[in-house]
Amino acid sequence: MTTTPQKIGFVGLGIMGAPMAGHLLAAGHTLFVHTRSQVPGDLTQKGAVACADARSVAQQADIIFTMLPDTPDVEKVLFAERGVASGLAPGKTVVDMSSISPIATKDYAQRINALGCEYLDAPVSGGEVGAKNATLSIMVGGSEATFERVKPLFECMGKNITLVGGNGDGQTAKVANQIIVALNIEAVAEALVFAARAGADPAKVRQALMGGFAASRILEVHGERMVKRTFNPGFRIELHQKDLNLALSSARALGVSLPNTATAQELFNSCAAHGGKGWDHSAMVRALEKLANFEIGQNAPSAS
Repeated sequence: MTTTPQKIGFVGLGIMGAPMAGHLLAAGHTLFVHTRSQVPGDLTQKGAVACADARSVAQQADIIFTMLPDTPDVEKVLFAERGVASGLAPGKTVVDMSSISPIATKDYAQRINALGCEYLDAPVSGGEVGAKNATLSIMVGGSEATFERVKPLFECMGKNITLVGGNGDGQTAKVANQIIVALNIEAVAEALVFAARAGADPAKVRQALMGGFAASRILEVHGERMVKRTFNPGFRIELHQKDLNLALSSARALGVSLPNTATAQELFNSCAAHGGKGWDHSAMVRALEKLANFEIGQNAPSAS
C-alpha cells in the first residue's frame, strides 16, 4: 500500500509488534523503534532506527505507536522519566495498540491531550497470524479527524478498521472481543472433548462442523490446534487472562454479571497452574481434558 512517507515511532516489538512495525517500514515510512529487548535485526537491516529509549522515539517521530503487554507497561512507556510523553511536542500523535484498561486509557488520553497532542486507542484482534499478514482487525477510540489522519497507517497493518467512538471505546470493543473469543474456544474445546470421548475422530468431527452453523474461525484455527496439539503461541494464555481480568473488573464496576466469562477465566487459571501460562489460548482444552480425564487423540476407553 502506498502512503505519504512519514516519521513513525514504534515502541514494543514483541510477537505482534515486530511484524506490525515491519509493515509500516515496508510502506516507505521512516521508522524509529525501541523495545525492552534487542530490536529485531531484520528491522534495522531494512532501515529502522533503533533508539535508546521511548523519549528518543517520540522526539524524532510525528506519530508514535505503542504495542505492549499490559496497562502498567503502557503507563511506564508513556509517562516514565524518559517515556514518550517527555519527548512529545505539540501536534504529535500517540497511538496505543496494546490491549489495556478502558478506564486507564481515558486518563492517558487526557494527559497526552494536555501536552497539545492527539491520542488514539487502537487495540487489535487477529493474533500473530494477523500481525504477520497485515490482516488485523483494529478497534479505534478517539477523534474522527485524528482517526482519518492515521487510517492510512492502520491500513498497512490491518483490514477491518473501525472508529468505535471516543477514547476508551476502542479498548472496550477489544474487551468484548476477548470475551467472545474465550467463550468460543471453550465451546469448541468442550465439543471436541465430548466427540473424542464418545469414540469419534475429532478431526473429522471438526471437518463436518465446518460446513454447518457451528462454523467459526475459532473452530477452523483453534480446533485444528486442539486436534494436532500445536499449542505454541499464537496468543498466550497469560495475555488472555489479563484481558478477561479487564472484562470481569469492569463488569463489577458496571454492575454486570458475566458468568461464562468467569468460567473461561477459571479454565485459563487451571492451565496456568499446570505450567501453561505461555501456551496458546487454544490450550484451554487441556483444562477440560483434565476434568474429563481424557485427552483428545487418545483411544476412547470402552463405556462401562
